[in-house]
Amino acid sequence: MGREPAVLEPRPEISGTPRCGCRCREPEDLPRSCSAPPPVGTPRLEALPRLRDTQALLSTIPTMELQKRDYLVERPLLNQEQLEHLGHWGPTPRTHQWRTWFQCSHSRAHGYLLKYLPVLGWLPHYRVREWLLGDLLSGLSVAIMQLPQGLAYALLAGLPPVFGLYSSFYPVFVYFLFGTSRHISVGTFAIMSVMVGSVTESITQDEDFQQNTNSTVSARVQLASTLSVLVGLFQVALGLVHFGFVVNYLSEPLVRSYTTAASVQVFVSQLKYVFGLQLSSRSGPLSLIYTFLEVCWNLPKSVVGTVVTAVVAGVALVMVKILNDKLHRHLPLPIPGELLTLIAATGISYGVNLRNRFEVDTVGTIPTGLIAPMIPNPQLFGKLVGHAFAIAVVGFAIAISLGKIFALRHGYRVDSNQELVALGLSNFVGGFFQCFPVSCSMSRSLVQETTGGNTQVAGAVSSLFILLIILKLGELFRELPKAVLAAIIIVNLKGMLKQFTDICTLWKANRVDLLIWVVTFVATILLNLDLGLAVAIGFSLLLVVVRTQMPRYSVLGQVPDTDIYRDVAEYSEAKEIPGVKVFRSSATLYFANAELYSDTLKQRCGVDVDRLLAQKKKRLRKQERKLKQQQKHKQAASSNGTSVSISVDTSLGDIKGSGVEDSRVKVSPANELEDVVVSRQEDAKAPDVSTLKALGLPRPDFHSLILDLGALSFVDTVCIKSLKNIFRDFREIEVEVYIAACHSPVVTQLEAGCFFDASITKKHLFVSVHDAVTFALQHSRSGPNSPVLATKL
Repeated sequence: MGREPAVLEPRPEISGTPRCGCRCREPEDLPRSCSAPPPVGTPRLEALPRLRDTQALLSTIPTMELQKRDYLVERPLLNQEQLEHLGHWGPTPRTHQWRTWFQCSHSRAHGYLLKYLPVLGWLPHYRVREWLLGDLLSGLSVAIMQLPQGLAYALLAGLPPVFGLYSSFYPVFVYFLFGTSRHISVGTFAIMSVMVGSVTESITQDEDFQQNTNSTVSARVQLASTLSVLVGLFQVALGLVHFGFVVNYLSEPLVRSYTTAASVQVFVSQLKYVFGLQLSSRSGPLSLIYTFLEVCWNLPKSVVGTVVTAVVAGVALVMVKILNDKLHRHLPLPIPGELLTLIAATGISYGVNLRNRFEVDTVGTIPTGLIAPMIPNPQLFGKLVGHAFAIAVVGFAIAISLGKIFALRHGYRVDSNQELVALGLSNFVGGFFQCFPVSCSMSRSLVQETTGGNTQVAGAVSSLFILLIILKLGELFRELPKAVLAAIIIVNLKGMLKQFTDICTLWKANRVDLLIWVVTFVATILLNLDLGLAVAIGFSLLLVVVRTQMPRYSVLGQVPDTDIYRDVAEYSEAKEIPGVKVFRSSATLYFANAELYSDTLKQRCGVDVDRLLAQKKKRLRKQERKLKQQQKHKQAASSNGTSVSISVDTSLGDIKGSGVEDSRVKVSPANELEDVVVSRQEDAKAPDVSTLKALGLPRPDFHSLILDLGALSFVDTVCIKSLKNIFRDFREIEVEVYIAACHSPVVTQLEAGCFFDASITKKHLFVSVHDAVTFALQHSRSGPNSPVLATKL
């Protein structure tokens, strides 16, 4: 038998219900505040044990019945000082992690070994019977895609196709040892290749490369391999210092827009291979625009054989992809369209002799075998450091984004810092074997997952297949037309080019994200990939600052019969508490928006605080001058009265016998006494002279101001000064200020910044807006003749 559910019984109504609708009782020591209970007799919501699906339960409750159900919470009214006493608040103990860095033990060394060499953690527990067949099939499928993509993406990088095969072998095997993702396919990727190509083309002359000059080819290979080493160094260094969070500054709209713009760059860069044109090398801002215009200008010079080859290959690839989409449920493996097109095009080119008969440009000689490692040229580091950092960040962002998607889908964890190290070592080691920078391929990763891949054994299998091609089969593809490789690249851009639909989606969902998308795309198209990324990140961060600098400000009102306070402009039933203003900002308060916060607060309160303060000071100065003049007259009269009083004391009889003059002297002592009495009465009433009513100025229609600071995550010195000025200014116009819903770290920062003093204490801070409102109503000015200055709590 299960336990009976606890039922909250209705309480009898308590007399003296306050304005807020709460039936709260006040003991002798503390006032109490409670969540607004319902009218008497309404049922209480039963506390159902082990409730698994709250949404399903609420959907079964009729709307009208749900509106009648509520709960009752009764607790003391708490300010910050009482809360700290009640909860036994104490500072969070500091942990010095650096002390553990130098500790050494067997378990610690074993943990570090498994952390930085993850293959030792999962390979001994590999489930051969369950996973091996799937990994073999997945690795073979990925290798079939990797072969044509490796050859094609090498052209994007401005390198001979064989270096794409090298980049598909060495980095993949290194990632097998150090990576933490089980499903991503590391290797050549279009975005990385076009970024590398923009670097190699900007430093070397493209005309010499088109003529296949050995010096230019070797210079580009050295540039790309040195760039790969430098990218790897950046990624490893960032991973070791736990800088994996840097990818958080690349928002999803930014990354999607950047990859879309990069895909446009890729598309334009392949047009010269599709039409068989010889174009001049361009780099820097507006290079894409100039290249596209040059392609359009040279279209009459297109090679017909090359165009026909590209069109036929592209149509064949599209047909195979459509067939795969239609039959993916019935096919154990996708049809390898790229590989079949590669083989067919090579055979046709060899049989028909496309290179000599139709002037179709082919890949040329592909050397077989592995090459010896080569030390990068350190003299190129200065030229490549900026490009290397941009490529390192973009490559990691793409890899970790896909890695986290697959990790969430299959229920394991990806370590972002270790992914940086693994990707960095892949590029670093590959750079010594003349590889160019690589990352994760979206299309190959999806194939690796959908074909049954379970671990990176699939990646190792694909790298071994590529090794076989490098050693024995590479020379068979020397007659492969470059137009076919360009067609493979363009067809594979379909997924990224479809991201243009983000514009319609973001227009409906979030205009700010749309602005980031558009600015990133335009900057990348106009300024090239490296400068475009820098502009996109800078604009995104600037937009964050601007959005916090101009947050949404609200005057809050109470939802009837609750302790909930919402914006009166949004909730028609939310009503302001008479005599109390509640003000809230949607963003944290810091130096960039502190002045705007103060100005908006004064504006929303409906009182021109600055003008009222100026009038008060002006009238106080005028009154002070008037008092000084009166004091001067009194001093003059007092000096005259003193001489008379002496004569009275010494010759009273003479005074009695005097005429009219003597009668005036008699009156002088009485007038002096009367002036002294009046002066003392005025001195006793001196504090009231400075009140707004005494000065003839209008008083605000509220006596308390509550600042809801629940949105604050930190404060700085400017924020503290601004809050102090708010307390000072509103107290000058006889309005007491309270703070509500401040988080403990913010309170600690306020305390460290000397915010609290004799006039502002922790008793002015309340745990919720409702506590502050309840206290303000209980301690408001009793009448129009009792001004509120600084409430002493």
